[in-house]
Amino acid sequence: MDALKKTVSNTMFTTGASLVILAVFFKIIDGDIIYIRTVFEIFGANIVINFGILLIHKFESRYIILEYLLDIGLIIIVLVVSGAIFNWYSAISVWLLIAMAVVIYLFVIITSITKIRKDTKEINELLQKRKEKKTDTAS
Repeated sequence: MDALKKTVSNTMFTTGASLVILAVFFKIIDGDIIYIRTVFEIFGANIVINFGILLIHKFESRYIILEYLLDIGLIIIVLVVSGAIFNWYSAISVWLLIAMAVVIYLFVIITSITKIRKDTKEINELLQKRKEKKTDTAS
């Protein structure tokens, strides 16, 4: 259940990050409008990506780089296919779409690593306090 909860959370996060990066891109190129259907198309693509990543991570590899490459490969395949299905290429080039995907993926990885480090620090501090409390009561 935790994996499903995390996947839904990641889907929402990546969808939000995708929309922000897309909005920045459109602002840079003086784009006029982002259609509401595009929001749902991006959401759908992110659902496929995040559940695909969940499936990839079910088959753990000893090589973390391989897992990252599989993640990036899945993301690129889903976005290229989604771009063709939803006609995104009339507004954005395939290379820019791939670049945006890599930026979003790196952002998510960095955010995850930061959260894991913070959680690890908190757990270690709690363990240290518990150890000190046990030592004090044993004396």
